[in-house]
Amino acid sequence: MSPRPAQEPSAPDRQKGALAASRTARPDVALLPKAHLHLHFTGSMRHSTLVELAALRGVHLPDALVEDWPPRLHATDERGWFRFQRLYDIARSVLQEPDDLRRLLRETAEDEAAEGSGWLEIQVDPGGYAARFGGLTPTVELVLDAAREASEATGVGIGLVLAANRTRHPLDAKTLARLAVQYTGRGVVGFGLSNDERRGRAYDFEGAFRIAKRGGLLSDPHGGELLGPASVRECLETLDADRIGHGIRAVEDPRLVERIVERGVTLEVCPSSNVSLGVAATAADVPVRRLYEAGASIALGADDPLLFGSRLARQYDLVRTEHGFTDAELADLARQSIRASAAPGDIRARLLSGVDSWAGL
Repeated sequence: MSPRPAQEPSAPDRQKGALAASRTARPDVALLPKAHLHLHFTGSMRHSTLVELAALRGVHLPDALVEDWPPRLHATDERGWFRFQRLYDIARSVLQEPDDLRRLLRETAEDEAAEGSGWLEIQVDPGGYAARFGGLTPTVELVLDAAREASEATGVGIGLVLAANRTRHPLDAKTLARLAVQYTGRGVVGFGLSNDERRGRAYDFEGAFRIAKRGGLLSDPHGGELLGPASVRECLETLDADRIGHGIRAVEDPRLVERIVERGVTLEVCPSSNVSLGVAATAADVPVRRLYEAGASIALGADDPLLFGSRLARQYDLVRTEHGFTDAELADLARQSIRASAAPGDIRARLLSGVDSWAGL
């Protein structure tokens, strides 16, 4: 006797099944309101825009930025970091006209909106663009104008973190800090320190950060990515950091983590970046869970999506899948990012309310 063919479920049964699935499905992290506090200017560019502008401006892109994108990177040694920086510099070289910067920020804001970001603090070293756009001050004003336009077009609030370059003289950092203070309350919200930790101690830039802090700006240096706890400690104690870009190597010193928690300093943790650069072998090895359970405030960041291939929502997906973060914990991470930001009070309140709605509170 032949087996009877399986019957298709009726429409009501299908509806019941879909409803049950919807009740057990976890909410989309791209719909979770959040602030994005660790994103670099050129590194925020869409890959398609890089390729298009390179063709338009006559810039030859290496295979790593075209056919082999995203590139294979490993920057824990000097040669690897040099390659990473070279690719970044090539990408920056396609930004040759004011409209290129405006386009980059508009598209970045559009992407942030799609990722659930209601507030973005984008880090830029104007010294990398000054020669092309008339000097430091005109460059800062151009980026601020572009940020205002992008914000108006997308509804995403945008603040600038002006970043000194560790590989340049500390006096250059002081010049940049004085400039940054002039735009406090006019779009610049913080002062940072980026590039290879091994080529410039935080200690050397104390004067610049003192100027920035006195001028009302957040202190937001990079530390604890390529170097260990000592790098984080210098950012914390010498630069009076409010936030630390990366900071994950602090986990190697439990007393330092306690100090970070006591001071209320937020760590801008970038899982995809840490793996791409070889700081962690896998996303599961990035110590997000350990830092979170120790009480540290964490703001997840995408760092440089152009080179690492993923944006902000992916970072929340990674801590969900690789570290077992519950939806309530993801909501807590989003709240921490918002509270650590320089967003105005009305934007904070709106985003925090949205987090509660996402979490079903």
